[in-house]
Amino acid sequence: MTSADFAATLTAPAPPAQLPPLLRALWLEHHGHWDAAHDLAQQDETDRLACWLHAYLHRREGDLANAGYWYRRAGRARFAGSEAEEWQALVQAALPKE
Repeated sequence: MTSADFAATLTAPAPPAQLPPLLRALWLEHHGHWDAAHDLAQQDETDRLACWLHAYLHRREGDLANAGYWYRRAGRARFAGSEAEEWQALVQAALPKE
């Protein structure tokens, strides 16, 4: 799956079944389903990418202290760009590597 493929799924009424969990979480958050995205982010609190997603979700929520905790768990500095830029960066990081 490419970023264009993922972007094309955003117009669907539901996330495609084959989406990996982190892309599914980003799809859900994009559609305003923060709680469902958060549930997916919490499934693997040892995975750095999942921790980054968790940080992003708390940033979007406005809970910057909690976001900071998850950025540290992800081994990352707070994202310096906009929330939209961070969402795009997360999509790129979550895409399957070929």
